[in-house]
Amino acid sequence: MATEVLPDERTLRSGRRQRALDQMAAHDLDVLVLGRQANVRYVTGAQQLWVAGTRPFGPSCVLVRETGAIHLLSTWDEGIPEDIPHENLYGISWNPMNTMSALARIEGAATARRVGTDALSPVFAQLLPTAFPNAQLVDGELAVRDARRIKTAEEIAALRSSIAVAESSLAAAISELRPGVSEQTLAGALLESAAAGGVSTPSNQDVAWVTSREHPWRRANGDGRIQDGDLVAFSAGVLAGGYVGEVGRTWPADTRRTPDGAAALHKRWEALWAKLISSCQPGFGATELLAAYEAAGEPAPPMPVARGLGMGFDPPVVSKHLPVTAAAERLEPGMVLAVTGYVWEQGVGAVFGREAVLITADGPEVLTSSPFWHP
Repeated sequence: MATEVLPDERTLRSGRRQRALDQMAAHDLDVLVLGRQANVRYVTGAQQLWVAGTRPFGPSCVLVRETGAIHLLSTWDEGIPEDIPHENLYGISWNPMNTMSALARIEGAATARRVGTDALSPVFAQLLPTAFPNAQLVDGELAVRDARRIKTAEEIAALRSSIAVAESSLAAAISELRPGVSEQTLAGALLESAAAGGVSTPSNQDVAWVTSREHPWRRANGDGRIQDGDLVAFSAGVLAGGYVGEVGRTWPADTRRTPDGAAALHKRWEALWAKLISSCQPGFGATELLAAYEAAGEPAPPMPVARGLGMGFDPPVVSKHLPVTAAAERLEPGMVLAVTGYVWEQGVGAVFGREAVLITADGPEVLTSSPFWHP
C-alpha cells in the first residue's frame, strides 16, 4: 500500500478526461465547473478528500473544452498529476471573491458562452456570472453523468481490483460465521481484511446482519448475535483507488444444517437471478430488470434493483421508486452494474445476493465470483 499521495495512472485519467471533453461537446459546454468530489477526481485524477455527510458547493475544478486545460483548487502540489501545471492551481480562500478572481483569469473564461456546473448554491449562483460574464449557466451534471456511465477499459480494470478486495473481505467475514458470534465481530473481520488489502474506506454502513423472519426488507430484532437457524446477509463494499467494488451473499449461521424452508427460498433466489442476468443485455431497457422480479413472482425490493458501479454512485439507478428514471435508461456496453436479488419468506428470513455485472456487446459478464451457499 502506497504511503504517499499519488495521482491516478495517466492512461486511467486521460481516458476519463477525454470522455468528459466529448460529453462537453455533445452538451455544447465551453467550460465545466465541478464541485462534487468524485467528479473532480474523475476529470483530474487527483485524489480528493472524502468526507461524511453533506458539504457546500465550491468550484473545485474547472475544465476548459477548447484548450483541455484543467484548473484545480489545491494548496499544495502533492498528488497533482504532472499534466496540471502549478500555475493552474488556485488556493482556498475565505473570501469567495478571491476565488472568482482566480476563475476569471482562466483562459477562455471571458469568452465562454455556456458554462455547466455539477451543483450550485445561492451564493455561487450570484458569483459565478462575475467570473464568466458572457456565459449562460446550465446544468453540467448531465454531461458528467453521460461520461461516467460508460467505463473505459482502464476503469474496468480498476473496478476488477476493487471487487477483488471486496470479495477477499467477504470471505474473511464468512469464515468467522457461527452461532453465537456477533454482527459486529463479522463486520470487524471484513474491515480488517479490507485494510490488509490496502483499503480503509468501506462503501456501505451495514456489513453483516441477521435477516428478519417476521418482516421483509428488515434486519432481525435482537442483541445482534447469530443464532442457529438464522440466515445472515453480507454486503461487502470497498472504495479502492476511487472505485467502488461490491458483492453480497447470504449464508446460514451453521452451514452443516439447513434451516427449515431455506432450501426452497434459495431456489426462488436462483430463479430470480436467472431472470435478472438475462435482462442485462445491451440495448435492453432498465425496466427489464424490474420486470424480472414480476416475472419471478417476487416483489421488487425497496433498494435499487441495479445501480452503476464506478467512482461513487454512478448511473443508471433502477428502482421501483423511480419508474420514470428507469424507463428512460437503456443498458449499453461498458456499463458496470451492481445487481441485487432479494427474496423473503415468513418464518424463514431472506436470501440476498449482489453481483457486479459488466455489460458487453456480447451480453453480461459477471465480475464477482464469491461462492454462494448451496443447501
